[in-house]
This record gives sequence, C-alpha cells and structure tokens, in this order.
Amino acid sequence: MNFFTVRTFMLLLATMSVTGCAVHRARKVEPPVQPPAAFLSVKSDTATSYGPGRWWLAFNDPALDAVIDTALAANYSLAQAVARLEQADAARRGTRSARLPSLNAGGRTTRNKQASIYGNYLSKTTGMSATAAWELDLWRKLANAHAAGSLDAGASRGDLESMYMTIAANTADIYYLVAEQREQLALTVQTIESFVQLTELVRRRYELGLVGALDIYQARQNLAAARVRKPLIEAELAVAEHALSILLGRYPGSMEDAVVVALPEIPAAFPAGLPSELLARRPDVRAALMRVMAADARVGQAVADRFPSINLTGSYGRSYSDFGGGLGNFGRAVFTADFWSLTSDLLMPLFDGGRRRAEADRARAAFRERLAAYNETVLTAFGEVEDALVRNHTTEERIRRLQERAESTGAALRLAVDSYAKGLSDYLPVLTGQSADFDARSQLVAARRQLISYRISLARALGGVWMAGEADNRLSAKSEREKVDE
Repeated sequence: MNFFTVRTFMLLLATMSVTGCAVHRARKVEPPVQPPAAFLSVKSDTATSYGPGRWWLAFNDPALDAVIDTALAANYSLAQAVARLEQADAARRGTRSARLPSLNAGGRTTRNKQASIYGNYLSKTTGMSATAAWELDLWRKLANAHAAGSLDAGASRGDLESMYMTIAANTADIYYLVAEQREQLALTVQTIESFVQLTELVRRRYELGLVGALDIYQARQNLAAARVRKPLIEAELAVAEHALSILLGRYPGSMEDAVVVALPEIPAAFPAGLPSELLARRPDVRAALMRVMAADARVGQAVADRFPSINLTGSYGRSYSDFGGGLGNFGRAVFTADFWSLTSDLLMPLFDGGRRRAEADRARAAFRERLAAYNETVLTAFGEVEDALVRNHTTEERIRRLQERAESTGAALRLAVDSYAKGLSDYLPVLTGQSADFDARSQLVAARRQLISYRISLARALGGVWMAGEADNRLSAKSEREKVDE
C-alpha cells in the first residue's frame, strides 16, 4: 500500500468518524392522540383529585387487606415477573461490559526432553502474560446495544409494576366474587326454607279441602326450582375459592376464614384525575414506550454494524527459559526476557450477501411494530378508564332500580301470601311473587358485586405509584437474602 493509498484511507476513516454520530438519530415518540382536558364521563371540576395510593383501603376491609398482602408476597406470576426483570438487568450489564476493555491473564509452562550427542537435552520454558482488548465504538454500535439493554430492563421493571397492579386487582375482584357467591348461597338457602314453609301451608289447605291439587304441584315446582339453583351456586363458589387460593400461592381449596360472607358497603367511585396524567401513572404504557425506544436503539446498532470496526489489542508478559543438560561444554543456560505487542485491527465489511442490510431492515420493522403496540397500549389505557367510568355510573343507576324492584317484589309477595292464607286469592299470585322476589334479590346481589368489580377495574385502569414501592421492597429484600445465602 503506497503513501497515497494510505492517506486516502486515513482521510476516509476520519470523515466516517466525524459523521459517525449521524449514522442513526434517536426518534422522538409521541402519544398517538392528544388527551382531552377531562375524561368524557366525568365532570371537569372533580378531575384533579385522583389519589394513586393503595386503593383497596377504601373498602375498609381488613380481611381484604390481608389477602392482597399475601398475594403480593406469594403470587407466582409476580415471582416470574421478578425473574424476568433480573434477566433483563443481567443482559443490560452484559451489553455494558462490551463497551469496556477486556483484560485476561495467562500462563504457560513447557518441558522438553530430547536426546543429543552430548546426552539428554532438557529444557523448561515458563511464561506469564496479560492481554487487553478494546473495540473503538466510532459508530455507537456498542452504545446503542447498551441503551437497548437498559431500556429493556426498564420495560421489564414496568412489567413488574403492571403485574403488581394486576394481581392486586384480580385478588380483590375474586375475593368479592367469593363473597357474592356466599351471599347468593345464603339467599338461596333462605328462599328454600321460605318455599318449604309455603309448601307446607298449601298442603294443610289442601287437606282441609280449601284448595285443589294444582296448588300443591305449583308449590312443589317452585321449591324444586330453588333447590336446583343451590348446587350450581355451590360449584361457582368452589371454583372462585380455588382461583383465589391459586392467586395466594396455595393449593386450590376453601377460603372460609379469609373472606367475608356478605358484600360490604360500596365506596364512592375513585376520582379519575386528568387524562394528561394517566400515561405517567400507567406502568404498562411506560414499558411499551421503553420498548419502542429500545427497538429504535437496535436500529442504530444494526446500521452501525455495516460500518468498519477497529479493535485494539495489547499484551505484555515475561518468559523464563531454562536449558540444562545435553549441552556438552556449554553446561546450563537460563534466559529471562520481557515481551509485548500492540495490534490495531480494522475490519471493513465488503460483501456479506446482504446480511447486515437485512438485519437493519428487520430492526426498522421491529421498531414499527413496537411503535404500533405502544400506540395501541395508549389508546387501550384511555379506553379502559372511559369504560370503567361509564360502567360505574350506569351500574349505580341499575342498583337503584333493582333496589326499588326488590322492595316492590317483597311487598307484593307478602301481600299475596297473606291474601292466600286468608283465602282471599288463589295460589297464582304467590307463585309469581315467589319467582319475582327471588330473582330481584339475586340480581341485586349480583349487581352490587358487579359495581365493586367496576370500582376495582377503575382503580386498575387509573394506575398509580404504589407499585413502585412494592417492587423496590421485594427486590431489596431478595438482594439481602442472596447476600446472606452467599
């Protein structure tokens, strides 16, 4: 390579190093929509009062508090999320190490024995060396890889906080589902007892010749229908208790000592806050954004991989050689010497069949996928809040109507039974009243539990900051246990 070729190459290398920072510029990611001033289903004058704390305390239920604390400590989905975060953090540390010089120490000992005209020829050579290597990150390939790893770890942290949010909500939801099924079971047992009494009344009136056989059959029909519902409710109760046990990290079984028998007083709906603040409170949105940024960093890594790479390698060592015997009059010889080397390797991709270009195209497509996923996550977050607000409002109205209906059906049933017992009416009003009253009270219990579920869904949709503290405590406690085990 003549002088002009070397100068041209160095000029090209200098030009590329100057422009290396512009190989890929990080893109700014914006939400897909501009949030409105207030959620559509809430008044603007109450939009700023959201409190992102431990929302389940609003139910004033110590048993619920204990169940959620157990779930947050023992749930296996949370344990998996913690392990995924640890994996992502380890991968981040691995990408960071690639940006630093590597240093290795080595040693070698060689012994030889050969025959010569002077006798046996013995030699021993011992050497110790240290080798350092470093890749110059001219195009930010390694920096982008490290940035992507750090963002992936941040996204995994967001996933962990999202899992805390989900487990708390699911635990509370199933907890009150168990309470509803127990209340439904108690209502069914009470109804069966009432129907048994009415059937006995009909039987006595039949024996006195006051009513026909049809009344007895109709009474037994209603009693049988009520009894049919009991096994179905018992099955639903058992399934709900099993689900709650699994959330608590236990063998699926009964939760008799952990859940109240009846549903509690329902707290007021949680204030929604401002839509512009929602994205900062949602860890799943933050995780999606970090994955977009990580994908963008990997685009920069893939583009930089198409440019030349320079690796510096240096080594230093000392050797000791001992030649003894077989040297005739020369006797024994010992040599000690230092050695070192410094190497600079330049690797310039010339032809790879389009592999690097294909990888850059794949990285760009992955970025577009992550961006679309982030946009969808943002819209879903807003949609979940709007849905929960609407459902809370409409279910409150439905409960008021069901309470009116239950009061009416109860009064109608009492009047029908009284009139029938006095012989002032036939059994048909009693039959109709029984079915209507049972149905109204059962629907009221279900609606009350559904409103609690919508309260929980609203709290989950609004996000919060309490999950960060829970995650920090768990990770620090795990770190301390690992130190003790070591």
